[in-house]
Amino acid sequence: MKVISIANFKGGVGKTTTAINLAAGLKKKGKKVLLIDVDPQANLTQSLGITDTIEDSVYTVLHKEAFGEKTKITDVMITASGLDVIPSSLDLAGAELELASVYGREQILSQLIKPLKGYDFVFIDCPPSMGMLTVNALVSSDFVLIPLQAEFLPLKGVRSFLSHLELVKKLNKQIKLLGFVLTKYDYRKKMNQQVKQDLEDEFSKKMIFKTHIRSNIALANAQEKGRDIFKYDKNSNGAEDYNKLTVEFLSKF
Repeated sequence: MKVISIANFKGGVGKTTTAINLAAGLKKKGKKVLLIDVDPQANLTQSLGITDTIEDSVYTVLHKEAFGEKTKITDVMITASGLDVIPSSLDLAGAELELASVYGREQILSQLIKPLKGYDFVFIDCPPSMGMLTVNALVSSDFVLIPLQAEFLPLKGVRSFLSHLELVKKLNKQIKLLGFVLTKYDYRKKMNQQVKQDLEDEFSKKMIFKTHIRSNIALANAQEKGRDIFKYDKNSNGAEDYNKLTVEFLSKF
């Protein structure tokens, strides 16, 4: 089982879209994937049609584990659009303060994930910040995958994120950068091409996935309908791109 945090300090760069559709693509290839939403905004949860009225979420199990109550992360699991999901809720916004005084607070999520069996991959959709929830996700993970828009401000955010990641490595020496996925990409735009070149120069060409996710309204529409792109429109550019990304992703393992 490989645990992968999908993270970036910048919001709106395609973290949730990548988590959902890469998981769906892997499921099509016969892999078993669990999605964990640790963002209090609950974008992944809502994008799969899971409503705000859920009684239990990842907050429930984090809270219980933090304060010594026996629990399993699968106790709050929901299946949505055919995918196994540990949903988020607005309650999670208070977790940062609640966990502040808890001993071993950086490893609570890791303790919940370790007993999991039967999954090939676990994807953790992180908040766009380096708070306690993101730290928990990274400490739990084998790899971090960074989606980003091919523009200069998101590129600055990546540099900041990676400097913080070096600090997290003191808690999790095993975590590695799996690579960058360029999203909302337009091959005609010089800025997109320049940012891609800058990434390759700074981090080496092999760290940038060859598959770029093109701008595609079907991806946003799929989330609005609570479905992955393959169920929403299997003939769209979004489905084609995420299918290619799935193949490339698997080639790294």
